[in-house]
Amino acid sequence: MLILAIDSTAKICSAALVRDKKTLGEITLDTGNTHSETLLPSVEFLLRSCRLSVGDVDIFACAAGPGSFTGVRIGAATVKGLAFGRGAVTVPVGTLPALAERVTGLRGIAVPVMDARRDQVYTAAFDCTGGAPRRIAEDDAMSVDELAERMRYIAAVAPIYFVGDGYDLVHERLAAVLPNVADTPLPLREHSASAVGAAARRYLEAGGSPVDAEALVPTYLRLSQAEREYNEKHKNDATSAAPGK
Repeated sequence: MLILAIDSTAKICSAALVRDKKTLGEITLDTGNTHSETLLPSVEFLLRSCRLSVGDVDIFACAAGPGSFTGVRIGAATVKGLAFGRGAVTVPVGTLPALAERVTGLRGIAVPVMDARRDQVYTAAFDCTGGAPRRIAEDDAMSVDELAERMRYIAAVAPIYFVGDGYDLVHERLAAVLPNVADTPLPLREHSASAVGAAARRYLEAGGSPVDAEALVPTYLRLSQAEREYNEKHKNDATSAAPGK
């Protein structure tokens, strides 16, 4: 089974080809260019370098969120377009479970953290002591202080490994107030399309079903900044428009 996986949910843009448990190749870019500029060329170069074509791909997988709203949309649209063009199926993978795949070789609790701005993170928690990540906390958006409180009990009983683009935001602050906050090895902290491919493979091997391209739906967890600002600006409109007001 050949999986083409991508992750464009954060600043890094990554594409990988995964066959069974082997990563054939992976391209990860942190150039500052937009994902709309780099993602498709990366996929094309990766396929060409592996002497493969889009027609050889069995499953198209993408990190479907949470993350950057623009990045999530670009990734989902890219996978939908590639899969739809040949009638193939897709696997939308949660960005946070994919990040947990990065630290499965470390015995402890994987805590994915993605910078959600305004001192908040998208986060979850997975027990990796048995190898495959086992979810112990659902995806959520919260402040760093709320995360510290949530992790207080877990940190008392097991090592915690933060992973994701929010690592620098949370690691030192939580290490100062919680025990067992470990230093995640630098190469494992960042987003990786091969981890998305691994998560997709685990999902399928566990009996999960892929979805048609048109059914792939991103996951955002909260409104975009533009939507929040619009709602804040117009929050009194309904009240002022009510009869007698």
